[in-house]
Amino acid sequence: MEALWLLIALTAIFGVAVLPAIRRRQERREFERAADTAQGMTRPAGGGRPEPKKPGISLSKGDDAHSGPARSGPVSSGGLVAVEELDLRLPGPDDDLVQALEEVQRTQDWRPAGQLLALTDDYEARWQRVQSLAGAAAMELAQWHSAHGPAAGTPGHPDAPDAAPDGRRDAGWLRAWRADEPSDPGGAQVYAQFLVWQAMSDTGSADSRIILEEARTAAAEAARMAPEDPTPHITELFVARGLSYRKADFEAVWSEVTRRRRDHMGAHLAALSYWSETWHGSRDEAYGFAQSAAGGAPPKSLLPALPLFAVYDHLPDVQLSPTMYKGATIADAVQAAQFALHNTSPDHPVIPHVRHLLLCFLVRAERYEEAAEQVWAVDGYVGALPWVNNANPAQEYAAYRAIAIGRR
Repeated sequence: MEALWLLIALTAIFGVAVLPAIRRRQERREFERAADTAQGMTRPAGGGRPEPKKPGISLSKGDDAHSGPARSGPVSSGGLVAVEELDLRLPGPDDDLVQALEEVQRTQDWRPAGQLLALTDDYEARWQRVQSLAGAAAMELAQWHSAHGPAAGTPGHPDAPDAAPDGRRDAGWLRAWRADEPSDPGGAQVYAQFLVWQAMSDTGSADSRIILEEARTAAAEAARMAPEDPTPHITELFVARGLSYRKADFEAVWSEVTRRRRDHMGAHLAALSYWSETWHGSRDEAYGFAQSAAGGAPPKSLLPALPLFAVYDHLPDVQLSPTMYKGATIADAVQAAQFALHNTSPDHPVIPHVRHLLLCFLVRAERYEEAAEQVWAVDGYVGALPWVNNANPAQEYAAYRAIAIGRR
């Protein structure tokens, strides 16, 4: 009998741990083989099926041999973007943002960013640009502290005392922006979101909660400067998650967002994580939130794609069934996301986020022709789910890209 129990135990261990590991290893080998095939293909000038690569055609973003990640997007003559040139900063092209950010970081003058936000009337685009500028400032300051130590300034606070000569790259432009134009809603919004990113970079630290409290105050100040803009209230959604708001309090913040823009896709993505079982809700609550938003979405809204993000948030860590991605739940969410893409405005700023996640699910479901369509639409950029949840976003995206192109 003991031998029988041992056999059962070993069988269970093999099924739960070993088989998934073997499957992942096999998938990785398939990805690598497909990558070799995909690297020898280019996209025809008019789009459509890839053709065998001709000698002399580069996979770079442009004809300039020195083009790299600093370029605003892929401008090659039809090829896939080389892995080392994939842009980690954005989910899709935003030339105006990239040019403004590069100018800000080169000169440490905040004005190009301020002018860009002042001209950004679309609230979806504004939300993304505020997040990107705040993230760039947070990364810049983190790199500065890494190189010079925490004595260079107080972590998490762009108004820390100067500790470097002119020309430094320590997010001084954000500090100057707030000092020069304290009543500018753009600067206030970027600062509030900057504090959120600082706090989230080390959620286990003693300072994290203090920084989130400051972010809440900064977001409230930004909201007073631009009463109709939902952006500061979306920032508070992140604060609510980090500070563990009660559900009634979270709903109060959410009502401020929806009163201003009820179909804001970025806001729904921010709120969805609060309702997930990882944070303060459950799988049922997250699914319910996503399905309710999708079902009540106005015409031409991107919200029908929201259930796909809820599914992604609740994927099991160990996927025992190789057919899981072909099941009804995922298939329905994929179909809804495709419906949203086909019915919303093609220039909706959040579309690239949906396409990246669709690429992942379509490859897993072995729907390679449809996955390849997403590759051609987003190739060159990897600043989105699911890639950003991996240690090497570019390599992870490139693996899925290779499968989509190589197997189609």
